[in-house]
Amino acid sequence: MLGMYDMPALQPANDRFWTLIRDHLGLGPPRLTRDRDFWEIWQDPDLVFAQTCGMPYRTKLHDTVQLVGTPDYGLPGCPPGYYRSIFVARAKDNRPLSELVRGCFAYNEPLSQSGWSAPITHLSELGLSPDTLLQTGAHAASAQAVASGQADLASLDLLTWLLLREHTDLGEALREVELTTPTPALPYITSNTRDAAQLNSALGKAVSDLALQDRSALHLRGLVDIPAEHYLRVPTPPSPQALLHKS
Repeated sequence: MLGMYDMPALQPANDRFWTLIRDHLGLGPPRLTRDRDFWEIWQDPDLVFAQTCGMPYRTKLHDTVQLVGTPDYGLPGCPPGYYRSIFVARAKDNRPLSELVRGCFAYNEPLSQSGWSAPITHLSELGLSPDTLLQTGAHAASAQAVASGQADLASLDLLTWLLLREHTDLGEALREVELTTPTPALPYITSNTRDAAQLNSALGKAVSDLALQDRSALHLRGLVDIPAEHYLRVPTPPSPQALLHKS
C-alpha cells in the first residue's frame, strides 16, 4: 500500500514503483491495495510493504512492524528523509498565525503527524492553541475547507501541499503562512514476520530503476535509513478532545 501520496494523477507512477519493488523482491501481490482501511493494512501480520505516517508509527505500530526505510523527497528546508508541515490560509486573508488560530483550524485526523501533531506542537511552543477544530479526514479536504471559508487555517504535509499546487487549483486559493520544524518523513514498513533488510535492498534498487518522469512526479530523490529512535522521540501533543477540554 502506497496510499499516503496516491492521488489519481500519481497512481500510475506508484503502480510502476511497486512493480519494480516486487520484481527486485521476488514476492508480493501483483497490485497495490487501494480498497482496505489503512490501519487494517498496517496491522496485518502478512503485510509485505506499506507506507505509514510518523505519528501512527510511534504511538501504535512500532512494536508490531519493522522500518524498511524512509523516502527522501528533497523538500526545502529539510534534511534528507525529513519533511515538515505548512500552515495555509485563504489567499486574501492576511491575518498572522496568532489571529488565524482564533478561528477554525481544519485537520485531517488526530493521529496525523503533519496534520495534527506538528502544527499543535508548533502552536504550543508559541503559546497558541486553536479555538475551534474541524476534522476533515484528508489533507486535501482540510485545504478545501479553508478555501471555501469553512475553516480559517489548516496544516498540510509539505509534500501534499506541493502536489496540490501541481494538480489542483488550491494553490491559487490559499497562501502559505508558516512552516513547522522538520521531522522524519513517512516511513516504509513491513510486518515483523518479514525480512526488512531484503525489502530495503529491493526498495533501494527500485528507486534507482524508477523512470525519471515517475521519480519527478512522486518527488522521490532516494532512500534514507532513519533509526526508530528518531521517530519515537518526536513530541506527541494532546488529542483534539483533550486540547479542547483543556482550553
